[in-house]
Amino acid sequence: MNFPSLLLAGVRWRCCPASLRSSLFQALHSSCCREKSTAPPKIIPNVAFCGENTTESGNALDKFFSSEQQASILRVLNTASNKELEAFKLLRGRKATNIVEHREKFGPFQNLESLMNVPLFQYKTTIQVCNSILFPETKKKKRKLQENRLLGKLIKPDIGRERLKALNSIVSIVFGTRRIAWAHLDRKMAVLDWQQDERCRMMKGTYLSSVYLEEMSLVVSKMPKADFYILEKTGLPIQNSSLFPVLLHFHIVEAMLYTLLNKTFAQDGQHQVLSMNRNAVGKHFELMIGDTRTSGKELVKQFLSESVLKAEARVLFPSDKVVQYRQMISSTEQNRVEELYDSLLQAIAFYELAAFDTEP
Repeated sequence: MNFPSLLLAGVRWRCCPASLRSSLFQALHSSCCREKSTAPPKIIPNVAFCGENTTESGNALDKFFSSEQQASILRVLNTASNKELEAFKLLRGRKATNIVEHREKFGPFQNLESLMNVPLFQYKTTIQVCNSILFPETKKKKRKLQENRLLGKLIKPDIGRERLKALNSIVSIVFGTRRIAWAHLDRKMAVLDWQQDERCRMMKGTYLSSVYLEEMSLVVSKMPKADFYILEKTGLPIQNSSLFPVLLHFHIVEAMLYTLLNKTFAQDGQHQVLSMNRNAVGKHFELMIGDTRTSGKELVKQFLSESVLKAEARVLFPSDKVVQYRQMISSTEQNRVEELYDSLLQAIAFYELAAFDTEP
């Protein structure tokens, strides 16, 4: 049977004998390549189907590990219980059971090559398992990986936790369709500055790009210097076409803030402006009802009162500004100025979720 006939007959490649596979490969090579390749053929040992390659795979496997490492791996494979084997990430489930059953039936493993006789263990899998035994994930490493995953969901762009732990102060910025507010807090949770500006009323009418630049430049000039600037990332649904003007406004303001506040990015490539998930802040303070976030005004007022009444308050307001901040809140209670409250809550959540060391 010629090569095309074999393909039409539905012959499975891996089910063919080694001699037939070799002839099929030569036929395919002759039919597809007019010039003979000068590169040597790549040999990828596959212990599941190539009986004569098993020794070659095992010999190659031994070259990956020193004699001491092989002894350590074999000690684990020959003495560990099913539960102890499952402590290794790559040996959870059926693989650990197969090792124990093979060990009980055929005796201890004599070399790493013999591990490939266990069901579910091919050449590549065996190497990965041996590495996981030699370099197991510690609890600290697992915790760090988990923290990095959570951090990636919380803030964007991705940034190393080392930079976050080393910061001295942040400016938390929240903007809406009518105003922009910011809160400047240091790592002792002391409020250094907290105010709002109503220059963002550009939703009605048509504005040139230069107007956005002028207005946002004036706002940024009032903001204090900090190690990081944290912007609120809203989760408005893009499917709702009626919200398109609002989304467009938010994207323009966000882009302007990223550009104007990331002053040294072109030189060092280090992000100083980060976006923080709005709902994550709401969940941190238990302000979420379903997918809707409720007002944080009462919580902010509580923090302000505790700063005066408690010796160790969660947030520290300067004593000479407490009256001013109370008046600022009272004067805005008739209007919904959530940006003012949210900027403070976002700063607190950023420190507690991203910057502070959570290890016990």
